[in-house]
Amino acid sequence: MEQFIQRAHKYEDLQELTPYALRELVKAIYIEAPGKSSGKRQQNIRISYDLVGFNPVEELMKQETA
Repeated sequence: MEQFIQRAHKYEDLQELTPYALRELVKAIYIEAPGKSSGKRQQNIRISYDLVGFNPVEELMKQETA
């Protein structure tokens, strides 16, 4: 986790996601088949971060604001 945090600090002021930053921070992106729930199309995306695996976005945002 510490190595991932060190890598992420290099991109604190990143204005747009570059291919280099994506390769350094993300291991894989999984896009699930779309489904319809309550009449709305919904599609889940899961991101596997390099060195740390899957972390829900909500959990990452909570740590950032804490």
